[in-house]
Amino acid sequence: MKEFIFGTFVYEYQLIKQDRKTLSLTVTPDLRIVLKCPEQTTSERIETFLQKKWFWLEKQLSFFKKYQRKIYEKEYISGEGYLYLGRQYKLVVRRGKEDLVSLTRGLLTVYTTKEVTNGHHNKKLIDMWFVDKTDTIFQSRFTEMLARFEYKNTPVLSIREMKKRWGSFLNKNKIFLNPKLIHTSKDCIDYVIVHELCHLKYKNHNTKFWQLLDEKYPKWEKVKEKLETIGAGLC
Repeated sequence: MKEFIFGTFVYEYQLIKQDRKTLSLTVTPDLRIVLKCPEQTTSERIETFLQKKWFWLEKQLSFFKKYQRKIYEKEYISGEGYLYLGRQYKLVVRRGKEDLVSLTRGLLTVYTTKEVTNGHHNKKLIDMWFVDKTDTIFQSRFTEMLARFEYKNTPVLSIREMKKRWGSFLNKNKIFLNPKLIHTSKDCIDYVIVHELCHLKYKNHNTKFWQLLDEKYPKWEKVKEKLETIGAGLC
């Protein structure tokens, strides 16, 4: 762990040097501070970056201290919250003539033919709904983002659970997206798709790769920072 001192404030943070272009600071819901930077970044540059980010850092720490959520197993009953496309929805479970899930007016409503407290059945319905929405949204965003490129061979989109990645690219023109992206906003989904599409032309994160990403998705740095912040509690 590294230490950052600013006035009377002292912070411990994890420093990760990797093959990347920018510096990124993340505060996780469990109050861990993670700084990612290019491999050749100097200590002076890191110190300057942290000083500029101090106000944001304090704001994030205060937020998570105030609203720090306890980790618990979902019971799939009324009152729980579920993230969909970057927005929190309250779950309401009601008896119905058929099994159905709908999203209206800030509520994720499950109509069930079983008892409303049957968490196992409710989970099955919610999981199926998320799978369907994930397939639909991802394909729609993928088609729109692909139009920004002029590739002769259209890559194939697949969905796969990944522990540490939002997306990945295989040499055989196959792109994988993490289904947990459905819990983030559309601009985050778009960024991951464009990032992986850039790998069709440049396999590594070299200068030309970042130039292509700048061209195809100019606001990627801000969106990436947002994804790293909100994603800390999802992965």
